[in-house]
Amino acid sequence: MVRLAEHTTTTAAEALDDAAVALLPVGSTEQHGPALPLGTDFMAARALAREFDDADRAVVLPTVPVGVSPHHRQFDGTLSVTPETFERYVEETVASLAEHGVRKAVLVNGHGGNTDALFRAARTLRDDRTAFAPPWNWWDALGELPEELFDGHGSHAGAVESSVMLSVAEHLVREDALAEAEAGASEGWGRTVHGAEVGFDTADFSESGAVGTPTEASVEAGKRLFGRAADELGALVGWLADRPVEECWPREHR
Repeated sequence: MVRLAEHTTTTAAEALDDAAVALLPVGSTEQHGPALPLGTDFMAARALAREFDDADRAVVLPTVPVGVSPHHRQFDGTLSVTPETFERYVEETVASLAEHGVRKAVLVNGHGGNTDALFRAARTLRDDRTAFAPPWNWWDALGELPEELFDGHGSHAGAVESSVMLSVAEHLVREDALAEAEAGASEGWGRTVHGAEVGFDTADFSESGAVGTPTEASVEAGKRLFGRAADELGALVGWLADRPVEECWPREHR
């Protein structure tokens, strides 16, 4: 098992010497409607990263559980940090790992609000030739599978996320509240008036905090979605492990 936090400093030395790629799970602690736990995003990212506990050339780092979530602040339990704080935290975490020789990583992301900050952190690390750490959003790896499985899956606490959580932590999902979540959900993310986006916060367009049709969720669908994402993450880890770090740096100006 190659979870860095569970090693001692002595055993970590060998684990890091053998590792070609690190996985840093990041997410959020924020509202996901009345049915899903606040930790949905970091739990999904953590579960996907831990699929590689036994991988020969990968090391799984501790999960970052709080992200950029100001747009959920009206809902109880939501925690948030500024984009600048989150960006710097991730950047410095990866940089500290690079000091121990692991200079390639995947930022396994479970929260859309983190995306911009993660990309900025990754660019800084690459530009400084400290580490190559591309962000990876698990929902972007699903292809057309959500459309095959659901009629109206939604982008937040909808059928996709609810299904994945049923497969990852079924005991934390309040299945009896999925109908309540859907009754107060919006059909899509955001709110537009005459071409202007006025849905600054989730509360501007969703009463329950959910988006889409969470009642369509199932354990079986969650296993298929999780498996598809894990396969894509595994392929990315393999590609990155085989790629010399020198080939990851920015190209010289022509």
